[in-house]
Amino acid sequence: MSARSGGPPGRGGWADDETREANTVIGFLLGAGVGYVLGAKAGRGRYDQIMRTYRRIADHPAVQGAAGIARAKLGKG
Repeated sequence: MSARSGGPPGRGGWADDETREANTVIGFLLGAGVGYVLGAKAGRGRYDQIMRTYRRIADHPAVQGAAGIARAKLGKG
């Protein structure tokens, strides 16, 4: 008997879908919590360092050229 027809959970059907969804939500919340804690421990100095590196890369002429090409191709699509 399957879970859809009143059988025991864990043998396919809606019970497995609910379990999978719950595990996905729990995994997301756990990941967000770990990210928050690690980010808080890293502090503002590390955040500023990451942002400086990001801006340096994003402002590089080669990256700007590639972004322009990508925008042009997406605009034509």
